[in-house]
Amino acid sequence: MAPVVLALRRHPGFRPVLVSTAQHTDMLDQALAGFGLVPDVDLGLLRPGGSLSEFLSVATEPLGRLFRELRPALTLVQGDTMTVLAAAQASFFERVPVGHVEGGLRSDDLENPFPEEAIRRMVGTLASLHFAPTPRAARNLAREGISPQTIFMTGNTIVDALRHLRADEARTDVVRQLDFERHRVVLVTAHRRENHGQPMRQVCAAVRDLVARFPDVEVLFPVHPSPAVHSVVHAELRGVPRVHLSGPLPYDDLLHVLRHCELALTDSGGIQEEAPAFDCPVLVLRNVTERPEVVECGAGMLVGTERATILAGASLVLTDDDAYAAMAAAPNPFGDGFASDRIVDIIGRHVVHRDRQARLAV
Repeated sequence: MAPVVLALRRHPGFRPVLVSTAQHTDMLDQALAGFGLVPDVDLGLLRPGGSLSEFLSVATEPLGRLFRELRPALTLVQGDTMTVLAAAQASFFERVPVGHVEGGLRSDDLENPFPEEAIRRMVGTLASLHFAPTPRAARNLAREGISPQTIFMTGNTIVDALRHLRADEARTDVVRQLDFERHRVVLVTAHRRENHGQPMRQVCAAVRDLVARFPDVEVLFPVHPSPAVHSVVHAELRGVPRVHLSGPLPYDDLLHVLRHCELALTDSGGIQEEAPAFDCPVLVLRNVTERPEVVECGAGMLVGTERATILAGASLVLTDDDAYAAMAAAPNPFGDGFASDRIVDIIGRHVVHRDRQARLAV
């Protein structure tokens, strides 16, 4: 969302108000720092260890109160977090139109990813403007009966973010210590709820197998702070040679790793979009993905969370030069880096200004 905020700030007709629920405070601060952004409103709603329904109930009321005070011309939400659902719901209740950035992604499986697939569908019914990142996403919305006049194919703003962040110098010690010259670095990230428990242990076992099979492979695993992830990953991989466990990386450091690593293993939606921009093959640690474009264009493979399947997929990429070259050369299906400008232009044409400068809650 950061490139959209920056584009709105450049536009003379809008006054964006950047709102944080603090669902993931540390990770948010890291991400925004690279763009020079600080939330205008921080609701401080984080409740460690709380349930999904608890966070939804805790977040909806203060967001509704904020929208009553601001009376924004539009609320912009992006993606599929609980904050997105709470903000869309509160905005709808306050009769404030909702614009959904990255709308229309579907896996057609409510359990995968959970709860993100359901969140996207619910927000789709509440939104007035749908900014689809790909033609497939736009078709998904039309298939669900969304008015074609409200669906706009813009490209994905993640490509805009990559264009904005060009620094190629690592800041964190763990990244600076990686030996990209002598070792093939593999980035691993895993955190999704459907992968908690035994699937996460299978992923960790595959990582152990990978470094045992390939003496020149070095693994970086930035570990999500969720206790369900952190406890398992550290129990399974702490002390394994050439496996580096770290906390979540600053966004520009993550991009530095993607730019130089040999391969990414991930269940993250964002990395599925970012890896093709750096010609980095990606193995998706899921059984289904709401971003099938990464597989269809040849940049990635679905490998699930079975130990043997992950190892087989990674081994293919690391040993078959033709397979690696084909994945690295695949075209990026997620846009040209100008999605934010398109979104701001669409908002300017479709949002009724209540004053000379329309407030937008982002």
